[in-house]
Amino acid sequence: MSTPANRWHEVYVGVGSNLGRRIQYLDFAVKELAKLGVCRCSSVYETKPVGYTEQPDFLNMVVQLRTTLSAREVLTALQAIEARANRVREIRFGPRTLDLDVLLYDNDYICFGDFQVPHPRMWSRAFVLVPLAELAPSRRGLGGERLATLAALHRQKDEVQHVGRFW
Repeated sequence: MSTPANRWHEVYVGVGSNLGRRIQYLDFAVKELAKLGVCRCSSVYETKPVGYTEQPDFLNMVVQLRTTLSAREVLTALQAIEARANRVREIRFGPRTLDLDVLLYDNDYICFGDFQVPHPRMWSRAFVLVPLAELAPSRRGLGGERLATLAALHRQKDEVQHVGRFW
């Protein structure tokens, strides 16, 4: 899955935190992602947890990354960044200092046992779609709908609260 070093890829990364100083973990993630390529960031949103609900609220955002790394190299780098942020995986969908997910990698479809792109649950999650639509409103999602349209439907459910733009 190696790519030529001069080929740039457009990667969208979901970033979330609900433990400790959440905004500082997001800041750490942005700085670390910037080492992998060129970044552009969405606003930050506060959201209730999904799945395992007995935990603090999250701060979420999306980072657009332009990088020469392959999809697998991006995943490996994200897992290393999470580890440096003391990410512990004890409960599925449980609390975490930092969560980084590859949402989209170019227009590729990738399916391995441990890695799937587009991210399989992103289409039903306001905390992904709303910030993602800030960065790529015209990009098409499920059913050919524009991300801006999908995000607007989720915004109506009042699942995300805009916190602000920090980067």
